[in-house]
Amino acid sequence: MGKPGIDFPGLGVGLVILRDGKILLYKRMLPPEAGFWNIVGGKVDHMEPAEQAARREAEEETGLKIGHVELLEPTEQIIEADRQHWISLLYVARDVEGEPQLTEPDKLSDFGWFGRHDLPQPLSAFTKAAIATLSETDFR
Repeated sequence: MGKPGIDFPGLGVGLVILRDGKILLYKRMLPPEAGFWNIVGGKVDHMEPAEQAARREAEEETGLKIGHVELLEPTEQIIEADRQHWISLLYVARDVEGEPQLTEPDKLSDFGWFGRHDLPQPLSAFTKAAIATLSETDFR
């Protein structure tokens, strides 16, 4: 059958979580882009609407309660270094409750809120694509 993203293009979701002009990023421990700072997200399960997948993945990874989300943009990332190919729908949430936690320490090693001008490095391809689409007002 094969693995999505490795044996055939995978369908993923990412969620930009914004609060007080800052974006929530987590540091990845696994490919693709291990060691890179990333928005939260993951793969879409069969028969799961992508918007629900974005909310589910974000809640699993952060412990936050995610409210309304809206589509930010579709993106395609071919990550040569990891031989992975993903088509992802990126969403944005400004309506979140709670404080983020490190709920998946086997996948993520660190997290934080970052302003547009103090972003950690290196940033994942998905995060770069999302930030390029956000407006300056999102970071105020």
